[in-house]
Amino acid sequence: MYIGTQGTFPEDHDLEMLAQLGVNNIDTTPNIPLEQWTTDLLTSWRERCAKFGINLEMMHIIGSGGALNDKSTGAIFLKPSDARERQLDLVCDAIRMAGAAGLRGFNYNITILGHLRTESEKGRGGAVLSTFDYAKLPDKGVFEDGPADADEMWERINYWLQRVIPVAEECNVQLACHPSDPGIGVGKLYRGVDRVLGMSEGFRKLIELYDSPSNGLNFCVGCMSECLENPADDVYDVIRYFGERKKIFNIHFRNIRGGLRKFVEVFPDEGDVNMLKVLRVLKEVDYPYMIMPDHVPGISGPEAGRVGFAYVFGYIHAALQAANGN
Repeated sequence: MYIGTQGTFPEDHDLEMLAQLGVNNIDTTPNIPLEQWTTDLLTSWRERCAKFGINLEMMHIIGSGGALNDKSTGAIFLKPSDARERQLDLVCDAIRMAGAAGLRGFNYNITILGHLRTESEKGRGGAVLSTFDYAKLPDKGVFEDGPADADEMWERINYWLQRVIPVAEECNVQLACHPSDPGIGVGKLYRGVDRVLGMSEGFRKLIELYDSPSNGLNFCVGCMSECLENPADDVYDVIRYFGERKKIFNIHFRNIRGGLRKFVEVFPDEGDVNMLKVLRVLKEVDYPYMIMPDHVPGISGPEAGRVGFAYVFGYIHAALQAANGN
């Protein structure tokens, strides 16, 4: 396992900075509609990164902003439609492009409601902490596309897997599913929708629905902690379950305080989860891929996002040395 990162890196100095900080593996995605992607485009992105000694190994294929906000892939997990079929064809084409361009895989989300949070809180030194309190979640009525219980969501997810995984297998591309952030409980609906992939139980079903080396997880330690009553004790067994089955394709490395239905996101050194132990468990199951910062608390000053990520890069470097016994 090794340090990696995700984000946008439009200028050469962005990539130079990553190389200088010892971050040589990344996930970054063209900021143009999916229908405009080509194999040459993906290849050119990889070649640009390689000039700085950086391996562009993953991209995002479906984001987490909520289905209705995504014009290229937003219909895929909504109710059946002609748009869904067209967009699934686009994804299959992109998978073929990724294989031809030498990408390891795509990260994606199965969430039609998007990222759920309530009012932020202040952390150490006034840092802004992303916060979720289910009791304060606003009532926005039934989702615009209509309700979707667990059976309906699983039918849509299975349809997705049956369409895309055979193509991914043929092209030797991994598809890494990120949790719906956050999970709110098994069988619990919000806006009439069951967030089945907000809970670790859902991911057990996901990998069983289509057993394939191309079907796995973009495993967010934060999200998998958010869906547990006692993450400080229980998240390590969740890592072992998926890690032993070789279903973890990426790690999003972030910490929380709290647990199911009420938590705040914090810096990796101050949460309830022992992040060094996380890396030791990943080493135990021979996890071979990236350890990536994610959702760093908001700090003060210019270039706040970069400074926050740089802090976590240093933390990950040191924690990896400790986990490896160096």
